[in-house]
Amino acid sequence: MTDTAATPRKQTLDKDLDKLVHVEEATSTVARGLVAPGLGLLFLALAAIFAATYVAGEPGAIIIIAAAAIGAYMALNIGANDVANNVGPAVGAKAMSLGGALLIAAVFESAGALIAGGEVVGTISKGIIDPAAVGTPEAFIRAMMAALISSALWINLATWIGAPVSTTHSVVGGVVGAGIAAAGFASVDWPTMMQIAASWVVSPVIGGVVAALFLAFIKTAIIYQDDKISAARRWVPLLIAVMAGAFATYLTTKGLSRVITISGLGTALVGLAFFAVTWVFAHILVRRQSEGLENRNQSLRRLFKLPLVISAALLSFAHGANDVANAVGPLAAIVFTANESTVNATVVIPFWVMVIGAAGISLGLVLFGPKLIRMVGEQITKLNPMRAFCVALSAAITVIIASALGLPISSTHTAVGAIFGVGFFREWYTAHSKRRRAYLERKGVEFRKNGGVSPEDEEELELQNTSREEIARRKLVRRVHVRTIVAAWVTTVPAAALLSAGIYLVLDLMV
Repeated sequence: MTDTAATPRKQTLDKDLDKLVHVEEATSTVARGLVAPGLGLLFLALAAIFAATYVAGEPGAIIIIAAAAIGAYMALNIGANDVANNVGPAVGAKAMSLGGALLIAAVFESAGALIAGGEVVGTISKGIIDPAAVGTPEAFIRAMMAALISSALWINLATWIGAPVSTTHSVVGGVVGAGIAAAGFASVDWPTMMQIAASWVVSPVIGGVVAALFLAFIKTAIIYQDDKISAARRWVPLLIAVMAGAFATYLTTKGLSRVITISGLGTALVGLAFFAVTWVFAHILVRRQSEGLENRNQSLRRLFKLPLVISAALLSFAHGANDVANAVGPLAAIVFTANESTVNATVVIPFWVMVIGAAGISLGLVLFGPKLIRMVGEQITKLNPMRAFCVALSAAITVIIASALGLPISSTHTAVGAIFGVGFFREWYTAHSKRRRAYLERKGVEFRKNGGVSPEDEEELELQNTSREEIARRKLVRRVHVRTIVAAWVTTVPAAALLSAGIYLVLDLMV
């Protein structure tokens, strides 16, 4: 009787203990989800305290401290959203781990911001509104505050839905909305706005076309050659040299333009010099790396991994040098206006403001960046080192082309457009390339003769026997992500403008 009576109590105790375990597991899961937001809030508080040590006792100190916290929030969102374009392709191509990408991007983003971020920035974001039209310094501060809050909120929303958007366009929309609310439509430079709107189309189209052309060259000259290794020894050094020359030119014109001033001819000579030197050394490196490699696509991927890692670091440096102004430009305007009680189109950025921007971008990347990194690198289309190399190279070359033509450009639209271009080109090439089908027919003969083939070629042979209708159905680019991203691009400026106008009106009523 005793044993019979004890058994139910034991089972009840086990159930209660199981419930406690489940509650602990659920609590732990929820707690892990709150770590990143908690650290983000801590950073905002530290940014406000950091600002207070510099502006305590100065005119408008309270406003500056509040603006510093909002600027830190903006910087966190830029790190969470925009940096993914620089390292996402390398992560998706398995050229580096997510942790390694976060470390490299954080270091080079901070270095670019602090070394080459510059001391002077246009606070009205590309001159799209007339500072004199805004009116009093107090109204101007409210306009900049509204622009900062609205652009940060919009980027936060875009990150949450998984859409990489242009932080520059977000700030532009915020400034436009606040400017209209403060001084009417006449305060906006509409021709400049039309140029910015044109970049919605120009940036991704040029980026996609350039990336597709490079991928077409790699497929034709290397991948679908019978002797892949010999073809790689001939052409990969040239591609690496083109990348080196492009990035040298890109960094000279964009990333280091505030540190040193070089003429157009000088910039071209720098690019050519890096191209020539890299070509020589790349020949030696590629020959050493290719020794003993099997004649298969997997071997080719190894040759592109190191250049891809270097390109991710350089893109991060250039991004930090250029886009830190998106986080701290309006904040610098508020600091200057509050201290001087006057409005100016360009101001000197205090070093402490740059530190907040650089630290915020890096921390936002580490805390919230993985989601967009995976989106850009893995979920739009499947990338390998060769495709990701084309994306990185396209990003640098497109900026150079656009700068030479005087066209406005978005690094985000360019990089994501390049990924679209690679994916859509693969869809077309898979269905229509006669060279590819001839190559696979030869591989089919080898398969039947030797009784074996590499996994990559086996996948290609399977695709060869697939009808064009089935290939079209499989789609190598996920359309749902394309629609989400394009919709976010189109709505960024008007959404940020409407939000900013509303915030300005609220701030105006509170005064």
